Amino acid sequence: MTTATDTAYPIVSIHVGRPRAMDAGDDPGKPWTSGIIKDRVDGPIRVGRENLDGDGQADLVHHGGVDKAVLAYPAVHFPFWKQEFPDVHWGDGTFGENLTIAEADETKVCIGDVFEIGDCVLQVSQPRQPCWKLSRRWRLPKLAVRVQQTRRTGWYFRVLSTGTIRPGQSMHLTRRDYPDFTVAFANDVMFAKPRDAALDLRLAACDALSVSWKKTLNTRSGGSESDHQSSVDARLRGDS
Repeated sequence: MTTATDTAYPIVSIHVGRPRAMDAGDDPGKPWTSGIIKDRVDGPIRVGRENLDGDGQADLVHHGGVDKAVLAYPAVHFPFWKQEFPDVHWGDGTFGENLTIAEADETKVCIGDVFEIGDCVLQVSQPRQPCWKLSRRWRLPKLAVRVQQTRRTGWYFRVLSTGTIRPGQSMHLTRRDYPDFTVAFANDVMFAKPRDAALDLRLAACDALSVSWKKTLNTRSGGSESDHQSSVDARLRGDS
């Protein structure tokens, strides 16, 4: 176990949003619903076991739950996305995140890291796996693919202790049990081509990893590459 109580990352902004019907855009035959559009919170807000107050997910099979209660995204990535897709005004909340975090990125945060924000305690559970809704939200068909390729995914927290947080506070790292399992490492394992079954099983054995990632890694370590790739393609394209 490694502790690093002197490590802190400022919360730039907080965002919440309920699921809403979305403009079908160029594909009117496929209406969709999502909570990806979120509004900035200016004052204190309560963090529950599965959500911030006022937040929600439309697809509870693939989003939400105790392992994906709070989504964080690093502010350091926005200049990259502005260069990659200059027609979008990238900034706080544009990736559907609850917390926009300064100074951190996927190389600096590990699976299982425990952070205190005021009286709230959060633990990193898994990287975000980008899906087709992010692409459709911005009408950029390749966005989710590029997020996956560049590993600029952000990550999810589970809530160990509920509490109240506010913009301007910092996340203070209080516990690090898995320093080898950065979010960047977990992304590389999950999105590797070809897969490495030994790394799949090594990461899956991490107690702090989300249940869904453990299941995926354990299952695919004994399955076919084509089956796994079909599942990834469906997530990125929005296939039924």
